[in-house]
Amino acid sequence: MIKSLREKYISEFTESKYEEFVKDMNSEFDYKIDFRIAETPIFLPKKLMNEINNAAEDFTTALQSKEFREFSKGGLPKQLEVPNEDEHTSLLAIDFAICKDENGEFIPQLIELQGFASLYCYQELLNIKMRKHFDIGENLNTHFNGLNPNSYMKIVKDTIVGDTDPENVILLDIEPEKQKTYIDFLCTEKYIGVRPVCITKVKREGKKLFYDNNGKKTPIEKIYNRVIYDELAKRSDIKYDFRFSEELDVKWVAHPNWFFKISKYSIPFLKNKYVPKTDFLNDVKDIPEDLENYVLKPLYSFAGAGVIFDLKKEDLDAIPEDKRKDYILQKKVNYEPSIVTPDIPAKAELRLLFVWNDKPQLIHNLVRLSKGKMMGVDFNKNQTWVGSSIAYHEE
Repeated sequence: MIKSLREKYISEFTESKYEEFVKDMNSEFDYKIDFRIAETPIFLPKKLMNEINNAAEDFTTALQSKEFREFSKGGLPKQLEVPNEDEHTSLLAIDFAICKDENGEFIPQLIELQGFASLYCYQELLNIKMRKHFDIGENLNTHFNGLNPNSYMKIVKDTIVGDTDPENVILLDIEPEKQKTYIDFLCTEKYIGVRPVCITKVKREGKKLFYDNNGKKTPIEKIYNRVIYDELAKRSDIKYDFRFSEELDVKWVAHPNWFFKISKYSIPFLKNKYVPKTDFLNDVKDIPEDLENYVLKPLYSFAGAGVIFDLKKEDLDAIPEDKRKDYILQKKVNYEPSIVTPDIPAKAELRLLFVWNDKPQLIHNLVRLSKGKMMGVDFNKNQTWVGSSIAYHEE
């Protein structure tokens, strides 16, 4: 969106350069990345960065308030509560659509918040390789708050590992090698020494958990949690030795309760110009006449599952009264096709990545580019200049 940088990037771009870039990404661990890497980063102008920073400050201030702590209790289903919850999440992601306001100025619009892990380590690999294969100016940064690649990885390691021996910290998921995010797991092991472990490989003895570390029975002191609850709930074939609801001698990063508390559930709490009108469905007394301009989202789903985009009144009528509290009705966000490409412009969704030790700290970002109705792969088939990306901003 910085016009001079966009024009320069396109003029210097070649397919062979892009193919070498992707090949290098896949060669890092001799592993073919299981999602599309976009041909381009995005370049955020200072004016838009100011708006993004303002929005982030508004949201993180709200999340630290006593009012939100009380409100968020309603987002946690009682049967899914995990003991020993932290005072706050240790990891936070905020997703924004890049839009334009009524005056034609760029503005971020909130899509979702997550008190959950994201691709903290993969994004640094993407930054390294992007700079290696393309001319990204030294005055452009993908980190925030004065961080550089070394200080960035240090704060990620400090947050996830801390003073614990890395061999006593595991990245927990369901069949990690089959996850689309496995490339991030490989990066996590390389950069901070935390290896991925399948939930089926964890063994329990009393309150203590162990895993097999190259033939050595190794105690688990911290779990870098990447298990998505609704994915686990669907996998009746997965058998494991402990339950999240049990008292265990482990520390969670981030604690699983925050997956529910900072999520779609928190959006109705947030009221400012960066938040599209959002209400719990059971609080909606008058159904909007222009339902086509709204989206219905189930609170407890992941990766867009269950979202109804082309909404009709009968979709709302089909939801029983006692289930309506488990949905939000949200005004549709109109992504601005603002990323010029060799054919049609792409739309961008920006995820801000935070760690939260004494307070929320913005440290990195990721971007998804789309030319379809939505961001997902199914809406971008046979398209180029879409997929996984990164944002650079001027110092």
